[in-house]
Amino acid sequence: MKKKLFPLGFVIVTALSLSLTGCGSGNNNNNASTATNEPAASAEPSNSGGNSTATEPAAGGADISGKITFLTNRTDMIGKEYDEYVKRFNEKYPNIKVEFEASQTDYNQQAKVRMASGELPDIMFIPTVPNSDLPKYFAPLDDLGLNDQITFKDFKATDGKVYGITSGNSTTGIVYNKKAFADAGITELPKTWDEFLAACEKLKAKGIVPLASNFKDKWPLNNWVYDMPRVIEGKADFPNEKLNQEAPFTMDNGYGKAFSLLRELNEKGYLEKDINSTNWEQSKKDIAAGKFGMYFLGNWVINQVINAGTTSDNVGFFPLPYDNSGTITAPLSPDFFYAVSKDSKNVDAAKAFVKWMIEESGYEDFAGFLPPLKGKESKLPQIQEFQATGVQLQEASPDDAKVTEIGNKAQVDLPAMLQEFVLAKDPQSVFDKWNKAWAKSKKDLGY
Repeated sequence: MKKKLFPLGFVIVTALSLSLTGCGSGNNNNNASTATNEPAASAEPSNSGGNSTATEPAAGGADISGKITFLTNRTDMIGKEYDEYVKRFNEKYPNIKVEFEASQTDYNQQAKVRMASGELPDIMFIPTVPNSDLPKYFAPLDDLGLNDQITFKDFKATDGKVYGITSGNSTTGIVYNKKAFADAGITELPKTWDEFLAACEKLKAKGIVPLASNFKDKWPLNNWVYDMPRVIEGKADFPNEKLNQEAPFTMDNGYGKAFSLLRELNEKGYLEKDINSTNWEQSKKDIAAGKFGMYFLGNWVINQVINAGTTSDNVGFFPLPYDNSGTITAPLSPDFFYAVSKDSKNVDAAKAFVKWMIEESGYEDFAGFLPPLKGKESKLPQIQEFQATGVQLQEASPDDAKVTEIGNKAQVDLPAMLQEFVLAKDPQSVFDKWNKAWAKSKKDLGY
């Protein structure tokens, strides 16, 4: 990536293994909803597919026309921000009509049903399907002229062609209420794990719940199990090392160390009083009000906290110091990927809208993402605060399909495993159980 994307010491550590984006809106990562990804060779120009052959949709707005439908998980934006986007888009493309279709509760499942039925919208986010299947459903996007600019270009690509472009990127850290920190007497952001625990103790002493875990809902634990293990190990490809291991879950590797962090926070009383009775929507209001001090989540939650009842200047963001080294690394992962149906009657119009969303909409700032384009800086002050710490970013890359296959057969659910680990009298027994399941499935599959 170009250095100007991450000023103020914000360093990219390029490595290979996809972790969690964990964004409430969707993920394309090392988790229960993971796609099987195959890294592509360098992308080559290709025909746009469908019934049109134009190669640069953005070149002549007045020459492109048609009606297109976008299936989106962001139902909250329909009739609001999306309407404003279309108004601006039509200033450039006056002859393209854009309509939005709201997804149901489970976007991933709904999208797969639509794919199976052959009734795809013109534009959608790619659900968890193998990359080798992408050409069956989607048109290549190499002709948009973005291949040298987009991050995570190879994540939704196969046979040298790009089929999906990330809508935005996420990192993970501590989203905190600045007033709560001030009230507790926290004058400097923690740079080590011991300093972080000391900050938690100050919050607790002030009657503020230090960290909202949303333990019961399970999915808010994703960052602990998909991001932290590989970051702690210093290897983005760490999750894929399970392919060569009979017992991948140990107390002294990334999994055990990451899981033990949350267990320690719970044992010290730094999480919700009853972690089996938490409420995600209420927690956002409680963070905004300063009843809770912090989240450990992706940057995508920043705007949601602000909208829950506080001001932007009261919400901050810094990387979690998971050890006492003083050197902090955080993950970088993509969110949902835009795709265009290969059978769309208006492929060029759909491609024009995707390109406009990436380059001109400003969606990443609204959603709280890091920009999907290299060299484009975030406008969010919280991201700038995060950058100023000098944190290193460990860039994610695709999962190994065999690792995903073994995990599925063994029914490994890492967030659920973490729940067991945190509450167990003997956490080693939890790892023993899942190592046994892993080894059996690995053997049964012949790996």
